[in-house]
Amino acid sequence: MNQTLREAYRGFFDIGAAVNARTIRSAGELIAAQYNSITAENEMKPERVHPEEERYTFEEADAIVAFARANGLRMRGHTLVWHNQTPDWFFEDGRGGKAAKEAALARLRSHIRTVVKRFAGDVYCWDVVNEAVDDAGQDALRATKWLDVVGPSYIAKAFEFAHEADPKALLFYNDYNESHPAKRERIYALVKSLVEAGTPIHGVGLQAHWNLYDPPLDDIRRAIERYASLGLRLHITEMDVSMFAFDDRRTDLAEPTDDMLALQEERYESFFRVFLEYREAIDSVTFWGAADDYTWLHDFPVRGRTNWPLLFDARHRPKRSFERVAALAEAAKRGSGAGGASR
Repeated sequence: MNQTLREAYRGFFDIGAAVNARTIRSAGELIAAQYNSITAENEMKPERVHPEEERYTFEEADAIVAFARANGLRMRGHTLVWHNQTPDWFFEDGRGGKAAKEAALARLRSHIRTVVKRFAGDVYCWDVVNEAVDDAGQDALRATKWLDVVGPSYIAKAFEFAHEADPKALLFYNDYNESHPAKRERIYALVKSLVEAGTPIHGVGLQAHWNLYDPPLDDIRRAIERYASLGLRLHITEMDVSMFAFDDRRTDLAEPTDDMLALQEERYESFFRVFLEYREAIDSVTFWGAADDYTWLHDFPVRGRTNWPLLFDARHRPKRSFERVAALAEAAKRGSGAGGASR
């Protein structure tokens, strides 16, 4: 394979992949060849690096950073504050009760300072707060232990603590269903409030966990325009294109049908066409995985089901989706006269 994604999109976006302690070994050659940026899938989350208040476990995160350094890859940090994969000790007083707000904030500051400082110089940006916005209902923010113990200020505080720890790092708010109109407006309102308050936030992460049928392209365009209007940078942070609608519960397929693959090609090409339309606002496109042999969508949301959401198949061969996405970049370069300037 002569063509690579990273070279095809040089001058347009960083092209990234989520990795873990296993895939940097099983797919390391593919990752190093095709991508110029990586994100740790789970290994930098609080549960993994800080399981107990007085104990940090950085071995797996360190290995991923070393892999990035050895292969000249940029490193995105993911994630400092999340309602999932955060140990209960952050929120407890040690006597069976709820921690005081001041104690929880002190723990958050200490955690962020330790993690961010450790990787300063290697991690150029962080998903600081992940998925704080509710999907539906009357409340703008998701009901979480952070909200219960600290209140809404935990979001701004996390950005302040991260900026304090590494003033050079770019700081992002990251969320899914970011293109659905109702949630788009909730995310926009939250981020706008942070910007207006002078919070050190530099960008919005659009996770882009999309599928063959949803979201519509116009909703994606509106979301990009809405977030970019705040003067922030945009990253596509966790992209995949599931073969199944979210409410599809089929388990009968051992491999994707030809029709599925053809529709996936069309969707990927359409999505990247939109990204290129808005390349003045988008700096990075990261896939949530490197190839179809490993994806979080195996067994989720349907137990026992395989999915095929990425541009490389389970044997690390480029799919036709890859060919169309790569060809689109080359056509864009010819059309704009872009000479492949380095990013």
